[in-house]
Amino acid sequence: MANVRNPGRRPLIWDVVGAIRKCSRSACRQSAVATLTYVYAESTAVLGPLATYAEPHSYDLCSQHAGSLTVPRGWEVLRLAMPATRAEPGPDDLLALANAVREAASVPSEDTARTARPHLEAPAVIEGTRRGHLRVLREPS
Repeated sequence: MANVRNPGRRPLIWDVVGAIRKCSRSACRQSAVATLTYVYAESTAVLGPLATYAEPHSYDLCSQHAGSLTVPRGWEVLRLAMPATRAEPGPDDLLALANAVREAASVPSEDTARTARPHLEAPAVIEGTRRGHLRVLREPS
């Protein structure tokens, strides 16, 4: 099947779960390995392992830019220990995800509660009144 947005090319595949965050520095296309956060009140820049979530007031940096980080004069750099390898999801993480899915499936949804109500009837039409596309439904007595 041809891709409408990409005629003649392979279809694009988006993998949101495995998305790789890129370095925040302009024109850098490398994968981020560290997160930089500024603590303005203490004139400190904190450089640590890549944060779990991208935060609006922090910067993801590749290994090159994390290694060559410079800060304004009078500021301190606090470098946290970087892991040797990237953490992969373990069996405990997968079990927790499976339990969360099971729990969400066992909770009754609002759609189930809506089907339990009696069917609503349309009100009697009153001549000379135009209500457009909206109608008021009354519960049967």
